[in-house]
Amino acid sequence: MVDPEGNQLGIKSAAEALELAKSMDLDLVEVAPMAVPPVCRIMDYGKFKFDSAQRARESRRKSVSSQLKEMKYRPKIGTGDFETKTKQVIKFLGEGHKVKVTVMFRGREVFHPDLGRHILEKIEERTAAIAKIEAAAKLDGKNMVMVLAPDKRATAKAPAHEAEVQAEEA
Repeated sequence: MVDPEGNQLGIKSAAEALELAKSMDLDLVEVAPMAVPPVCRIMDYGKFKFDSAQRARESRRKSVSSQLKEMKYRPKIGTGDFETKTKQVIKFLGEGHKVKVTVMFRGREVFHPDLGRHILEKIEERTAAIAKIEAAAKLDGKNMVMVLAPDKRATAKAPAHEAEVQAEEA
């Protein structure tokens, strides 16, 4: 048996342990039922449940849920649209998400994969400070796809807003 401060009280009968817990106005909780003899602790069970729920909630809040975001480009994309979409890619990477960059070809554009590769290379240059290429550019039907993942070392050095500033300067 263990008291509220963590001191061992020795082996006691169930009736003695319950009486001791009631005298302290606390609960008797079995913490190790498989041990021989079973280990019980005197504690405020309501407070224990509340604290464990708070710890669980805090750990869920701190965990980063990484998703796969997708940004679609076209071979004949304008400069302004390219800049806007690339800023969004940088934002996603700064938040810790992976980004699938897709260049969609229509009609005869598919015969000019160099246009799509050029766009993906420009994106790669802009995000080089905060991202690493997880899947290199490859032609998949009428789409050219590349996957970027946030670079853990780079994000520790340069937060997302600094990467945006670097992208604007380029």
